[in-house]
Amino acid sequence: MRRLLFILPLALFAVLAGYFGLGLLRDPSVLPSALIDLPAPAFSLPGLAGKPGLATADLAGSVALVNFFASWCAPCRVEHAMLMRLAAEGGVALYGIDYKDKPEDALRLLAQLGDPYRRIGVDRGGRTFIDFGAYGVPETYVIDRAGRIRYRQVGPLTPDDYDAKILPLLKQLGAS
Repeated sequence: MRRLLFILPLALFAVLAGYFGLGLLRDPSVLPSALIDLPAPAFSLPGLAGKPGLATADLAGSVALVNFFASWCAPCRVEHAMLMRLAAEGGVALYGIDYKDKPEDALRLLAQLGDPYRRIGVDRGGRTFIDFGAYGVPETYVIDRAGRIRYRQVGPLTPDDYDAKILPLLKQLGAS
């Protein structure tokens, strides 16, 4: 019986060490989304400065990128040139969700850097952000024609990310 009391803590330690050891083998830059291959959350957001808002129905029927951004977000400013490039190329519908931002600040940002979005929804309370399972801004989602989330980009969208990850997926999904 004494031997069992001695071996039990060692066995428990070995199991925990193995579990944490396997965790070290994972890529820490990959943040999986539980919503991949599931329908995008239902939402309906008011538009920025009286313009038409953004709702789940707007995403249906075409491949789309949904980008969460904010004027107070420094990485959002870094990725903005890439978003402008995507809008100029016109190969995919680009929609914006302004997260917990003052409308006048968002308008100022878009006036300074350009407006790449077809539509912008204002998520003042952050409910849509939470429903998408987002971690922070910027964050970009690829939505397929059926309205399912197919990819999630955490952090600023870079040319390398776009060329290596998103563009092949867009081609696979049949984006024009």
